[in-house]
Amino acid sequence: MRAWFDKSGFTEVETAALQVSPGNETHLHAFGTDLIGPDGEPHRLYLRTSPEFACKKLLAAGETRIFDFARVFRNRERGALHHPEFTMLEWYRANEPYETLMDDCAALIAVAARATGTKEFSFRGKTADPFTPPERVTVAAAFERHANIDLLATVEGGQGNRNALAVAAVAAGIRIADDDTWGDIFSRVLAERVDPHLGVGRATILYEYPLPLAALARAKSGSDKVAERFELYACGIELGNAFGELTDVAEQRARFAQAMDEKERIHGERYPIDEDFLAALADMPQASGIALGFDRLVMLASGAQRIEQVIWTPVANGGEA
Repeated sequence: MRAWFDKSGFTEVETAALQVSPGNETHLHAFGTDLIGPDGEPHRLYLRTSPEFACKKLLAAGETRIFDFARVFRNRERGALHHPEFTMLEWYRANEPYETLMDDCAALIAVAARATGTKEFSFRGKTADPFTPPERVTVAAAFERHANIDLLATVEGGQGNRNALAVAAVAAGIRIADDDTWGDIFSRVLAERVDPHLGVGRATILYEYPLPLAALARAKSGSDKVAERFELYACGIELGNAFGELTDVAEQRARFAQAMDEKERIHGERYPIDEDFLAALADMPQASGIALGFDRLVMLASGAQRIEQVIWTPVANGGEA
């Protein structure tokens, strides 16, 4: 995979694992630590959940095509597809559309398959041909196809109409709770009705996420309903999350604040905002970027059924390796 990036004109970078902010997503949880200065005073830092902030600072500094095989850390996550420490492959293209990343994904899936000599990815009874170009389907089309829900009818002015989506979800047979937000209901429909059908037979690129879930992605030009965001799936496994990168500082600050308010409401904690990142965002060129779970790709390419099978020294879990 490194050879593919080299031939494609990328520079490999190695960004710092310790950050002022680990990321500002509602449901991501970080490991914290204290940096003790020469004066003996502690300064709170976090192990990154992604190298995204650091990579975008490099784009602002003039890099144009970069990639990072980054060790990242996420707390409260453990399972067949989750490990507290794992490798996130991120790459960025300055002044290139995010659709280019879709082509990158198709190429790299094939590279991984050739590296292990496999002709077919498989996981829990589902298979995918790594050499067939991925299917591309919008989120709205997937919701219509698999849940009979008109998703974009529940998005107004860039915001989700919770009651409208709740009515549609209940009609589709999805159980919801009274305190579920629009985002909660969206995630439940996605997990129960859509995800199981993605990446079967071949990989799937699920694109044009609704604006309430834009995260660090910019809105699609001329739309107040969808963002330039896609996710890559194979055998029902989410492999990657890509953005046409947002460079509006005020909008990004507002999204971070909203996400941290929600984190505090749900989890009773919040993380600081990296002001250096926001300052760099003002100087960053238009760009596209993607985070791909490298260990998950290795699982599919090697036939592993649990992520620990492709990690040299898994983190102990309750005394068990």
